[in-house]
Amino acid sequence: MTMPPRILSIAGSDSGGGAGIQADIKTITMLGGFAMTAICALTAQNTLGVSAVVAVAPEMVAAQIDACVADIGVDAVKIGMLGSPAIAAVVADRLEALRVPIVFDPVMIATSGAALADAPTIAGFERLMALATLTTPNVPELAALGGDAAMAARGIAYLAKGGDATGPVVEDRLVVPGGQPRLWHAPRIATRHSHGTGCTLSSAIATELGRGASLEQAVERARAFVRAALLAAPGLGGGHGPMGHYAVRL
Repeated sequence: MTMPPRILSIAGSDSGGGAGIQADIKTITMLGGFAMTAICALTAQNTLGVSAVVAVAPEMVAAQIDACVADIGVDAVKIGMLGSPAIAAVVADRLEALRVPIVFDPVMIATSGAALADAPTIAGFERLMALATLTTPNVPELAALGGDAAMAARGIAYLAKGGDATGPVVEDRLVVPGGQPRLWHAPRIATRHSHGTGCTLSSAIATELGRGASLEQAVERARAFVRAALLAAPGLGGGHGPMGHYAVRL
């Protein structure tokens, strides 16, 4: 029996099940990985928006990470919503000792438009971007991080996601220091059921990296998973609905 890649998701909980830890578990499982979690924040949310957020104590976040690493082991890490600067710092402290691929989704704003990171927390992203194998900002997140020039100055690999841009074609751009950008183009899927796309993409990339795929291969397979899940969305809720992770067969 082949050992599944062990993937640790460090992120926030989405009570509506469409994004965050819940989307990560579904994605990792559907892609054949073993999902573990370190929950950083609890949110009360549904397809209409986020109504409440409570950050977990940083010590508890660290304890969750330590428990997973010490016993089960970790092949790759996905980082999502963090909840506070102190949590960002403790996560960076723990990950500095790990020698595994890390995918950092710099979550700042939910699909509904709700702010999920304040300015001090965003400032704490610097250490995590430096540690990460790949950072995956969407259009507004890339702008908040200073744009392509600032990312180039950091000397890090990043995937500039184009789902939030306009136009009939979505462009995703993988930039690796010292190399030529790798571009993917695909027709835009017109749907309001796109909640959790960023969480799903980043956890899918982490799963593939944990399996041993190259960065380009991991992004390619993750994009295919997200598109399939968008097309399989069950149509739940009155707002930005969840995708159909359960129906994806790649």
